[in-house]
Amino acid sequence: MPHAPTTPAEYWDKYKPHKGEGPQSAPSAERFDWTQYPGHGPGAEVLGTPRRALELGPAEGKEAAHLARQGVEVTGVDFSPVQVARARSWWKDTPGLSFVHDEVCRYLSSTPTEYDAVYSVWGAVWFTDPEDLFPCVFERLSPGGVFAFSQAAPVVGSHGPQPMRGKWLEGRHRELTVLRWQYAPQTWADILKRHGFTDIDAHLLSAPEPGSPGTLMVRGQAPA
Repeated sequence: MPHAPTTPAEYWDKYKPHKGEGPQSAPSAERFDWTQYPGHGPGAEVLGTPRRALELGPAEGKEAAHLARQGVEVTGVDFSPVQVARARSWWKDTPGLSFVHDEVCRYLSSTPTEYDAVYSVWGAVWFTDPEDLFPCVFERLSPGGVFAFSQAAPVVGSHGPQPMRGKWLEGRHRELTVLRWQYAPQTWADILKRHGFTDIDAHLLSAPEPGSPGTLMVRGQAPA
């Protein structure tokens, strides 16, 4: 039996496991989806018209593949080696697309590359302390560059770092706690402003069906 994850990276190794027989098929990259509801909400236009983009925590990499097919040079950074290997195998023939195995703050702090857009779709921004991450993103954005991210709408009364627990059976219950950061839209806007971003928009996008969970959408820019 596979061992229970002991690190956050191992936790994400198990994200969206293949349960069928034979090789796993790549997901569709025909559309850029910010929400958990395919075809709902805005698409890649949120990022403007970048020449070079960086995705933080791409997992399957379908949004990165979509952008690359539009002629954008895209790098995806993920600290799960399993997710990186899977994304590379699916999109290896897509020009202008690469995937890097690294932790996002470490990568941003070490790369000399500037990006016209840095984004995260239910990815690493959700699971990284913004006080650590946002300054790193700001330093790597080109003048006027866009920083955008989406994640689940915050639960009322549960703001700040919140534990997300996964239980894995290996003879007995073992538990690994992963933190995700939740704030109201205005709080996200305030954090971005404090770290130097401008032209900020943070709002909740309603689900297509009443009563279903919505999506937090946040966008800011580096000064031009």
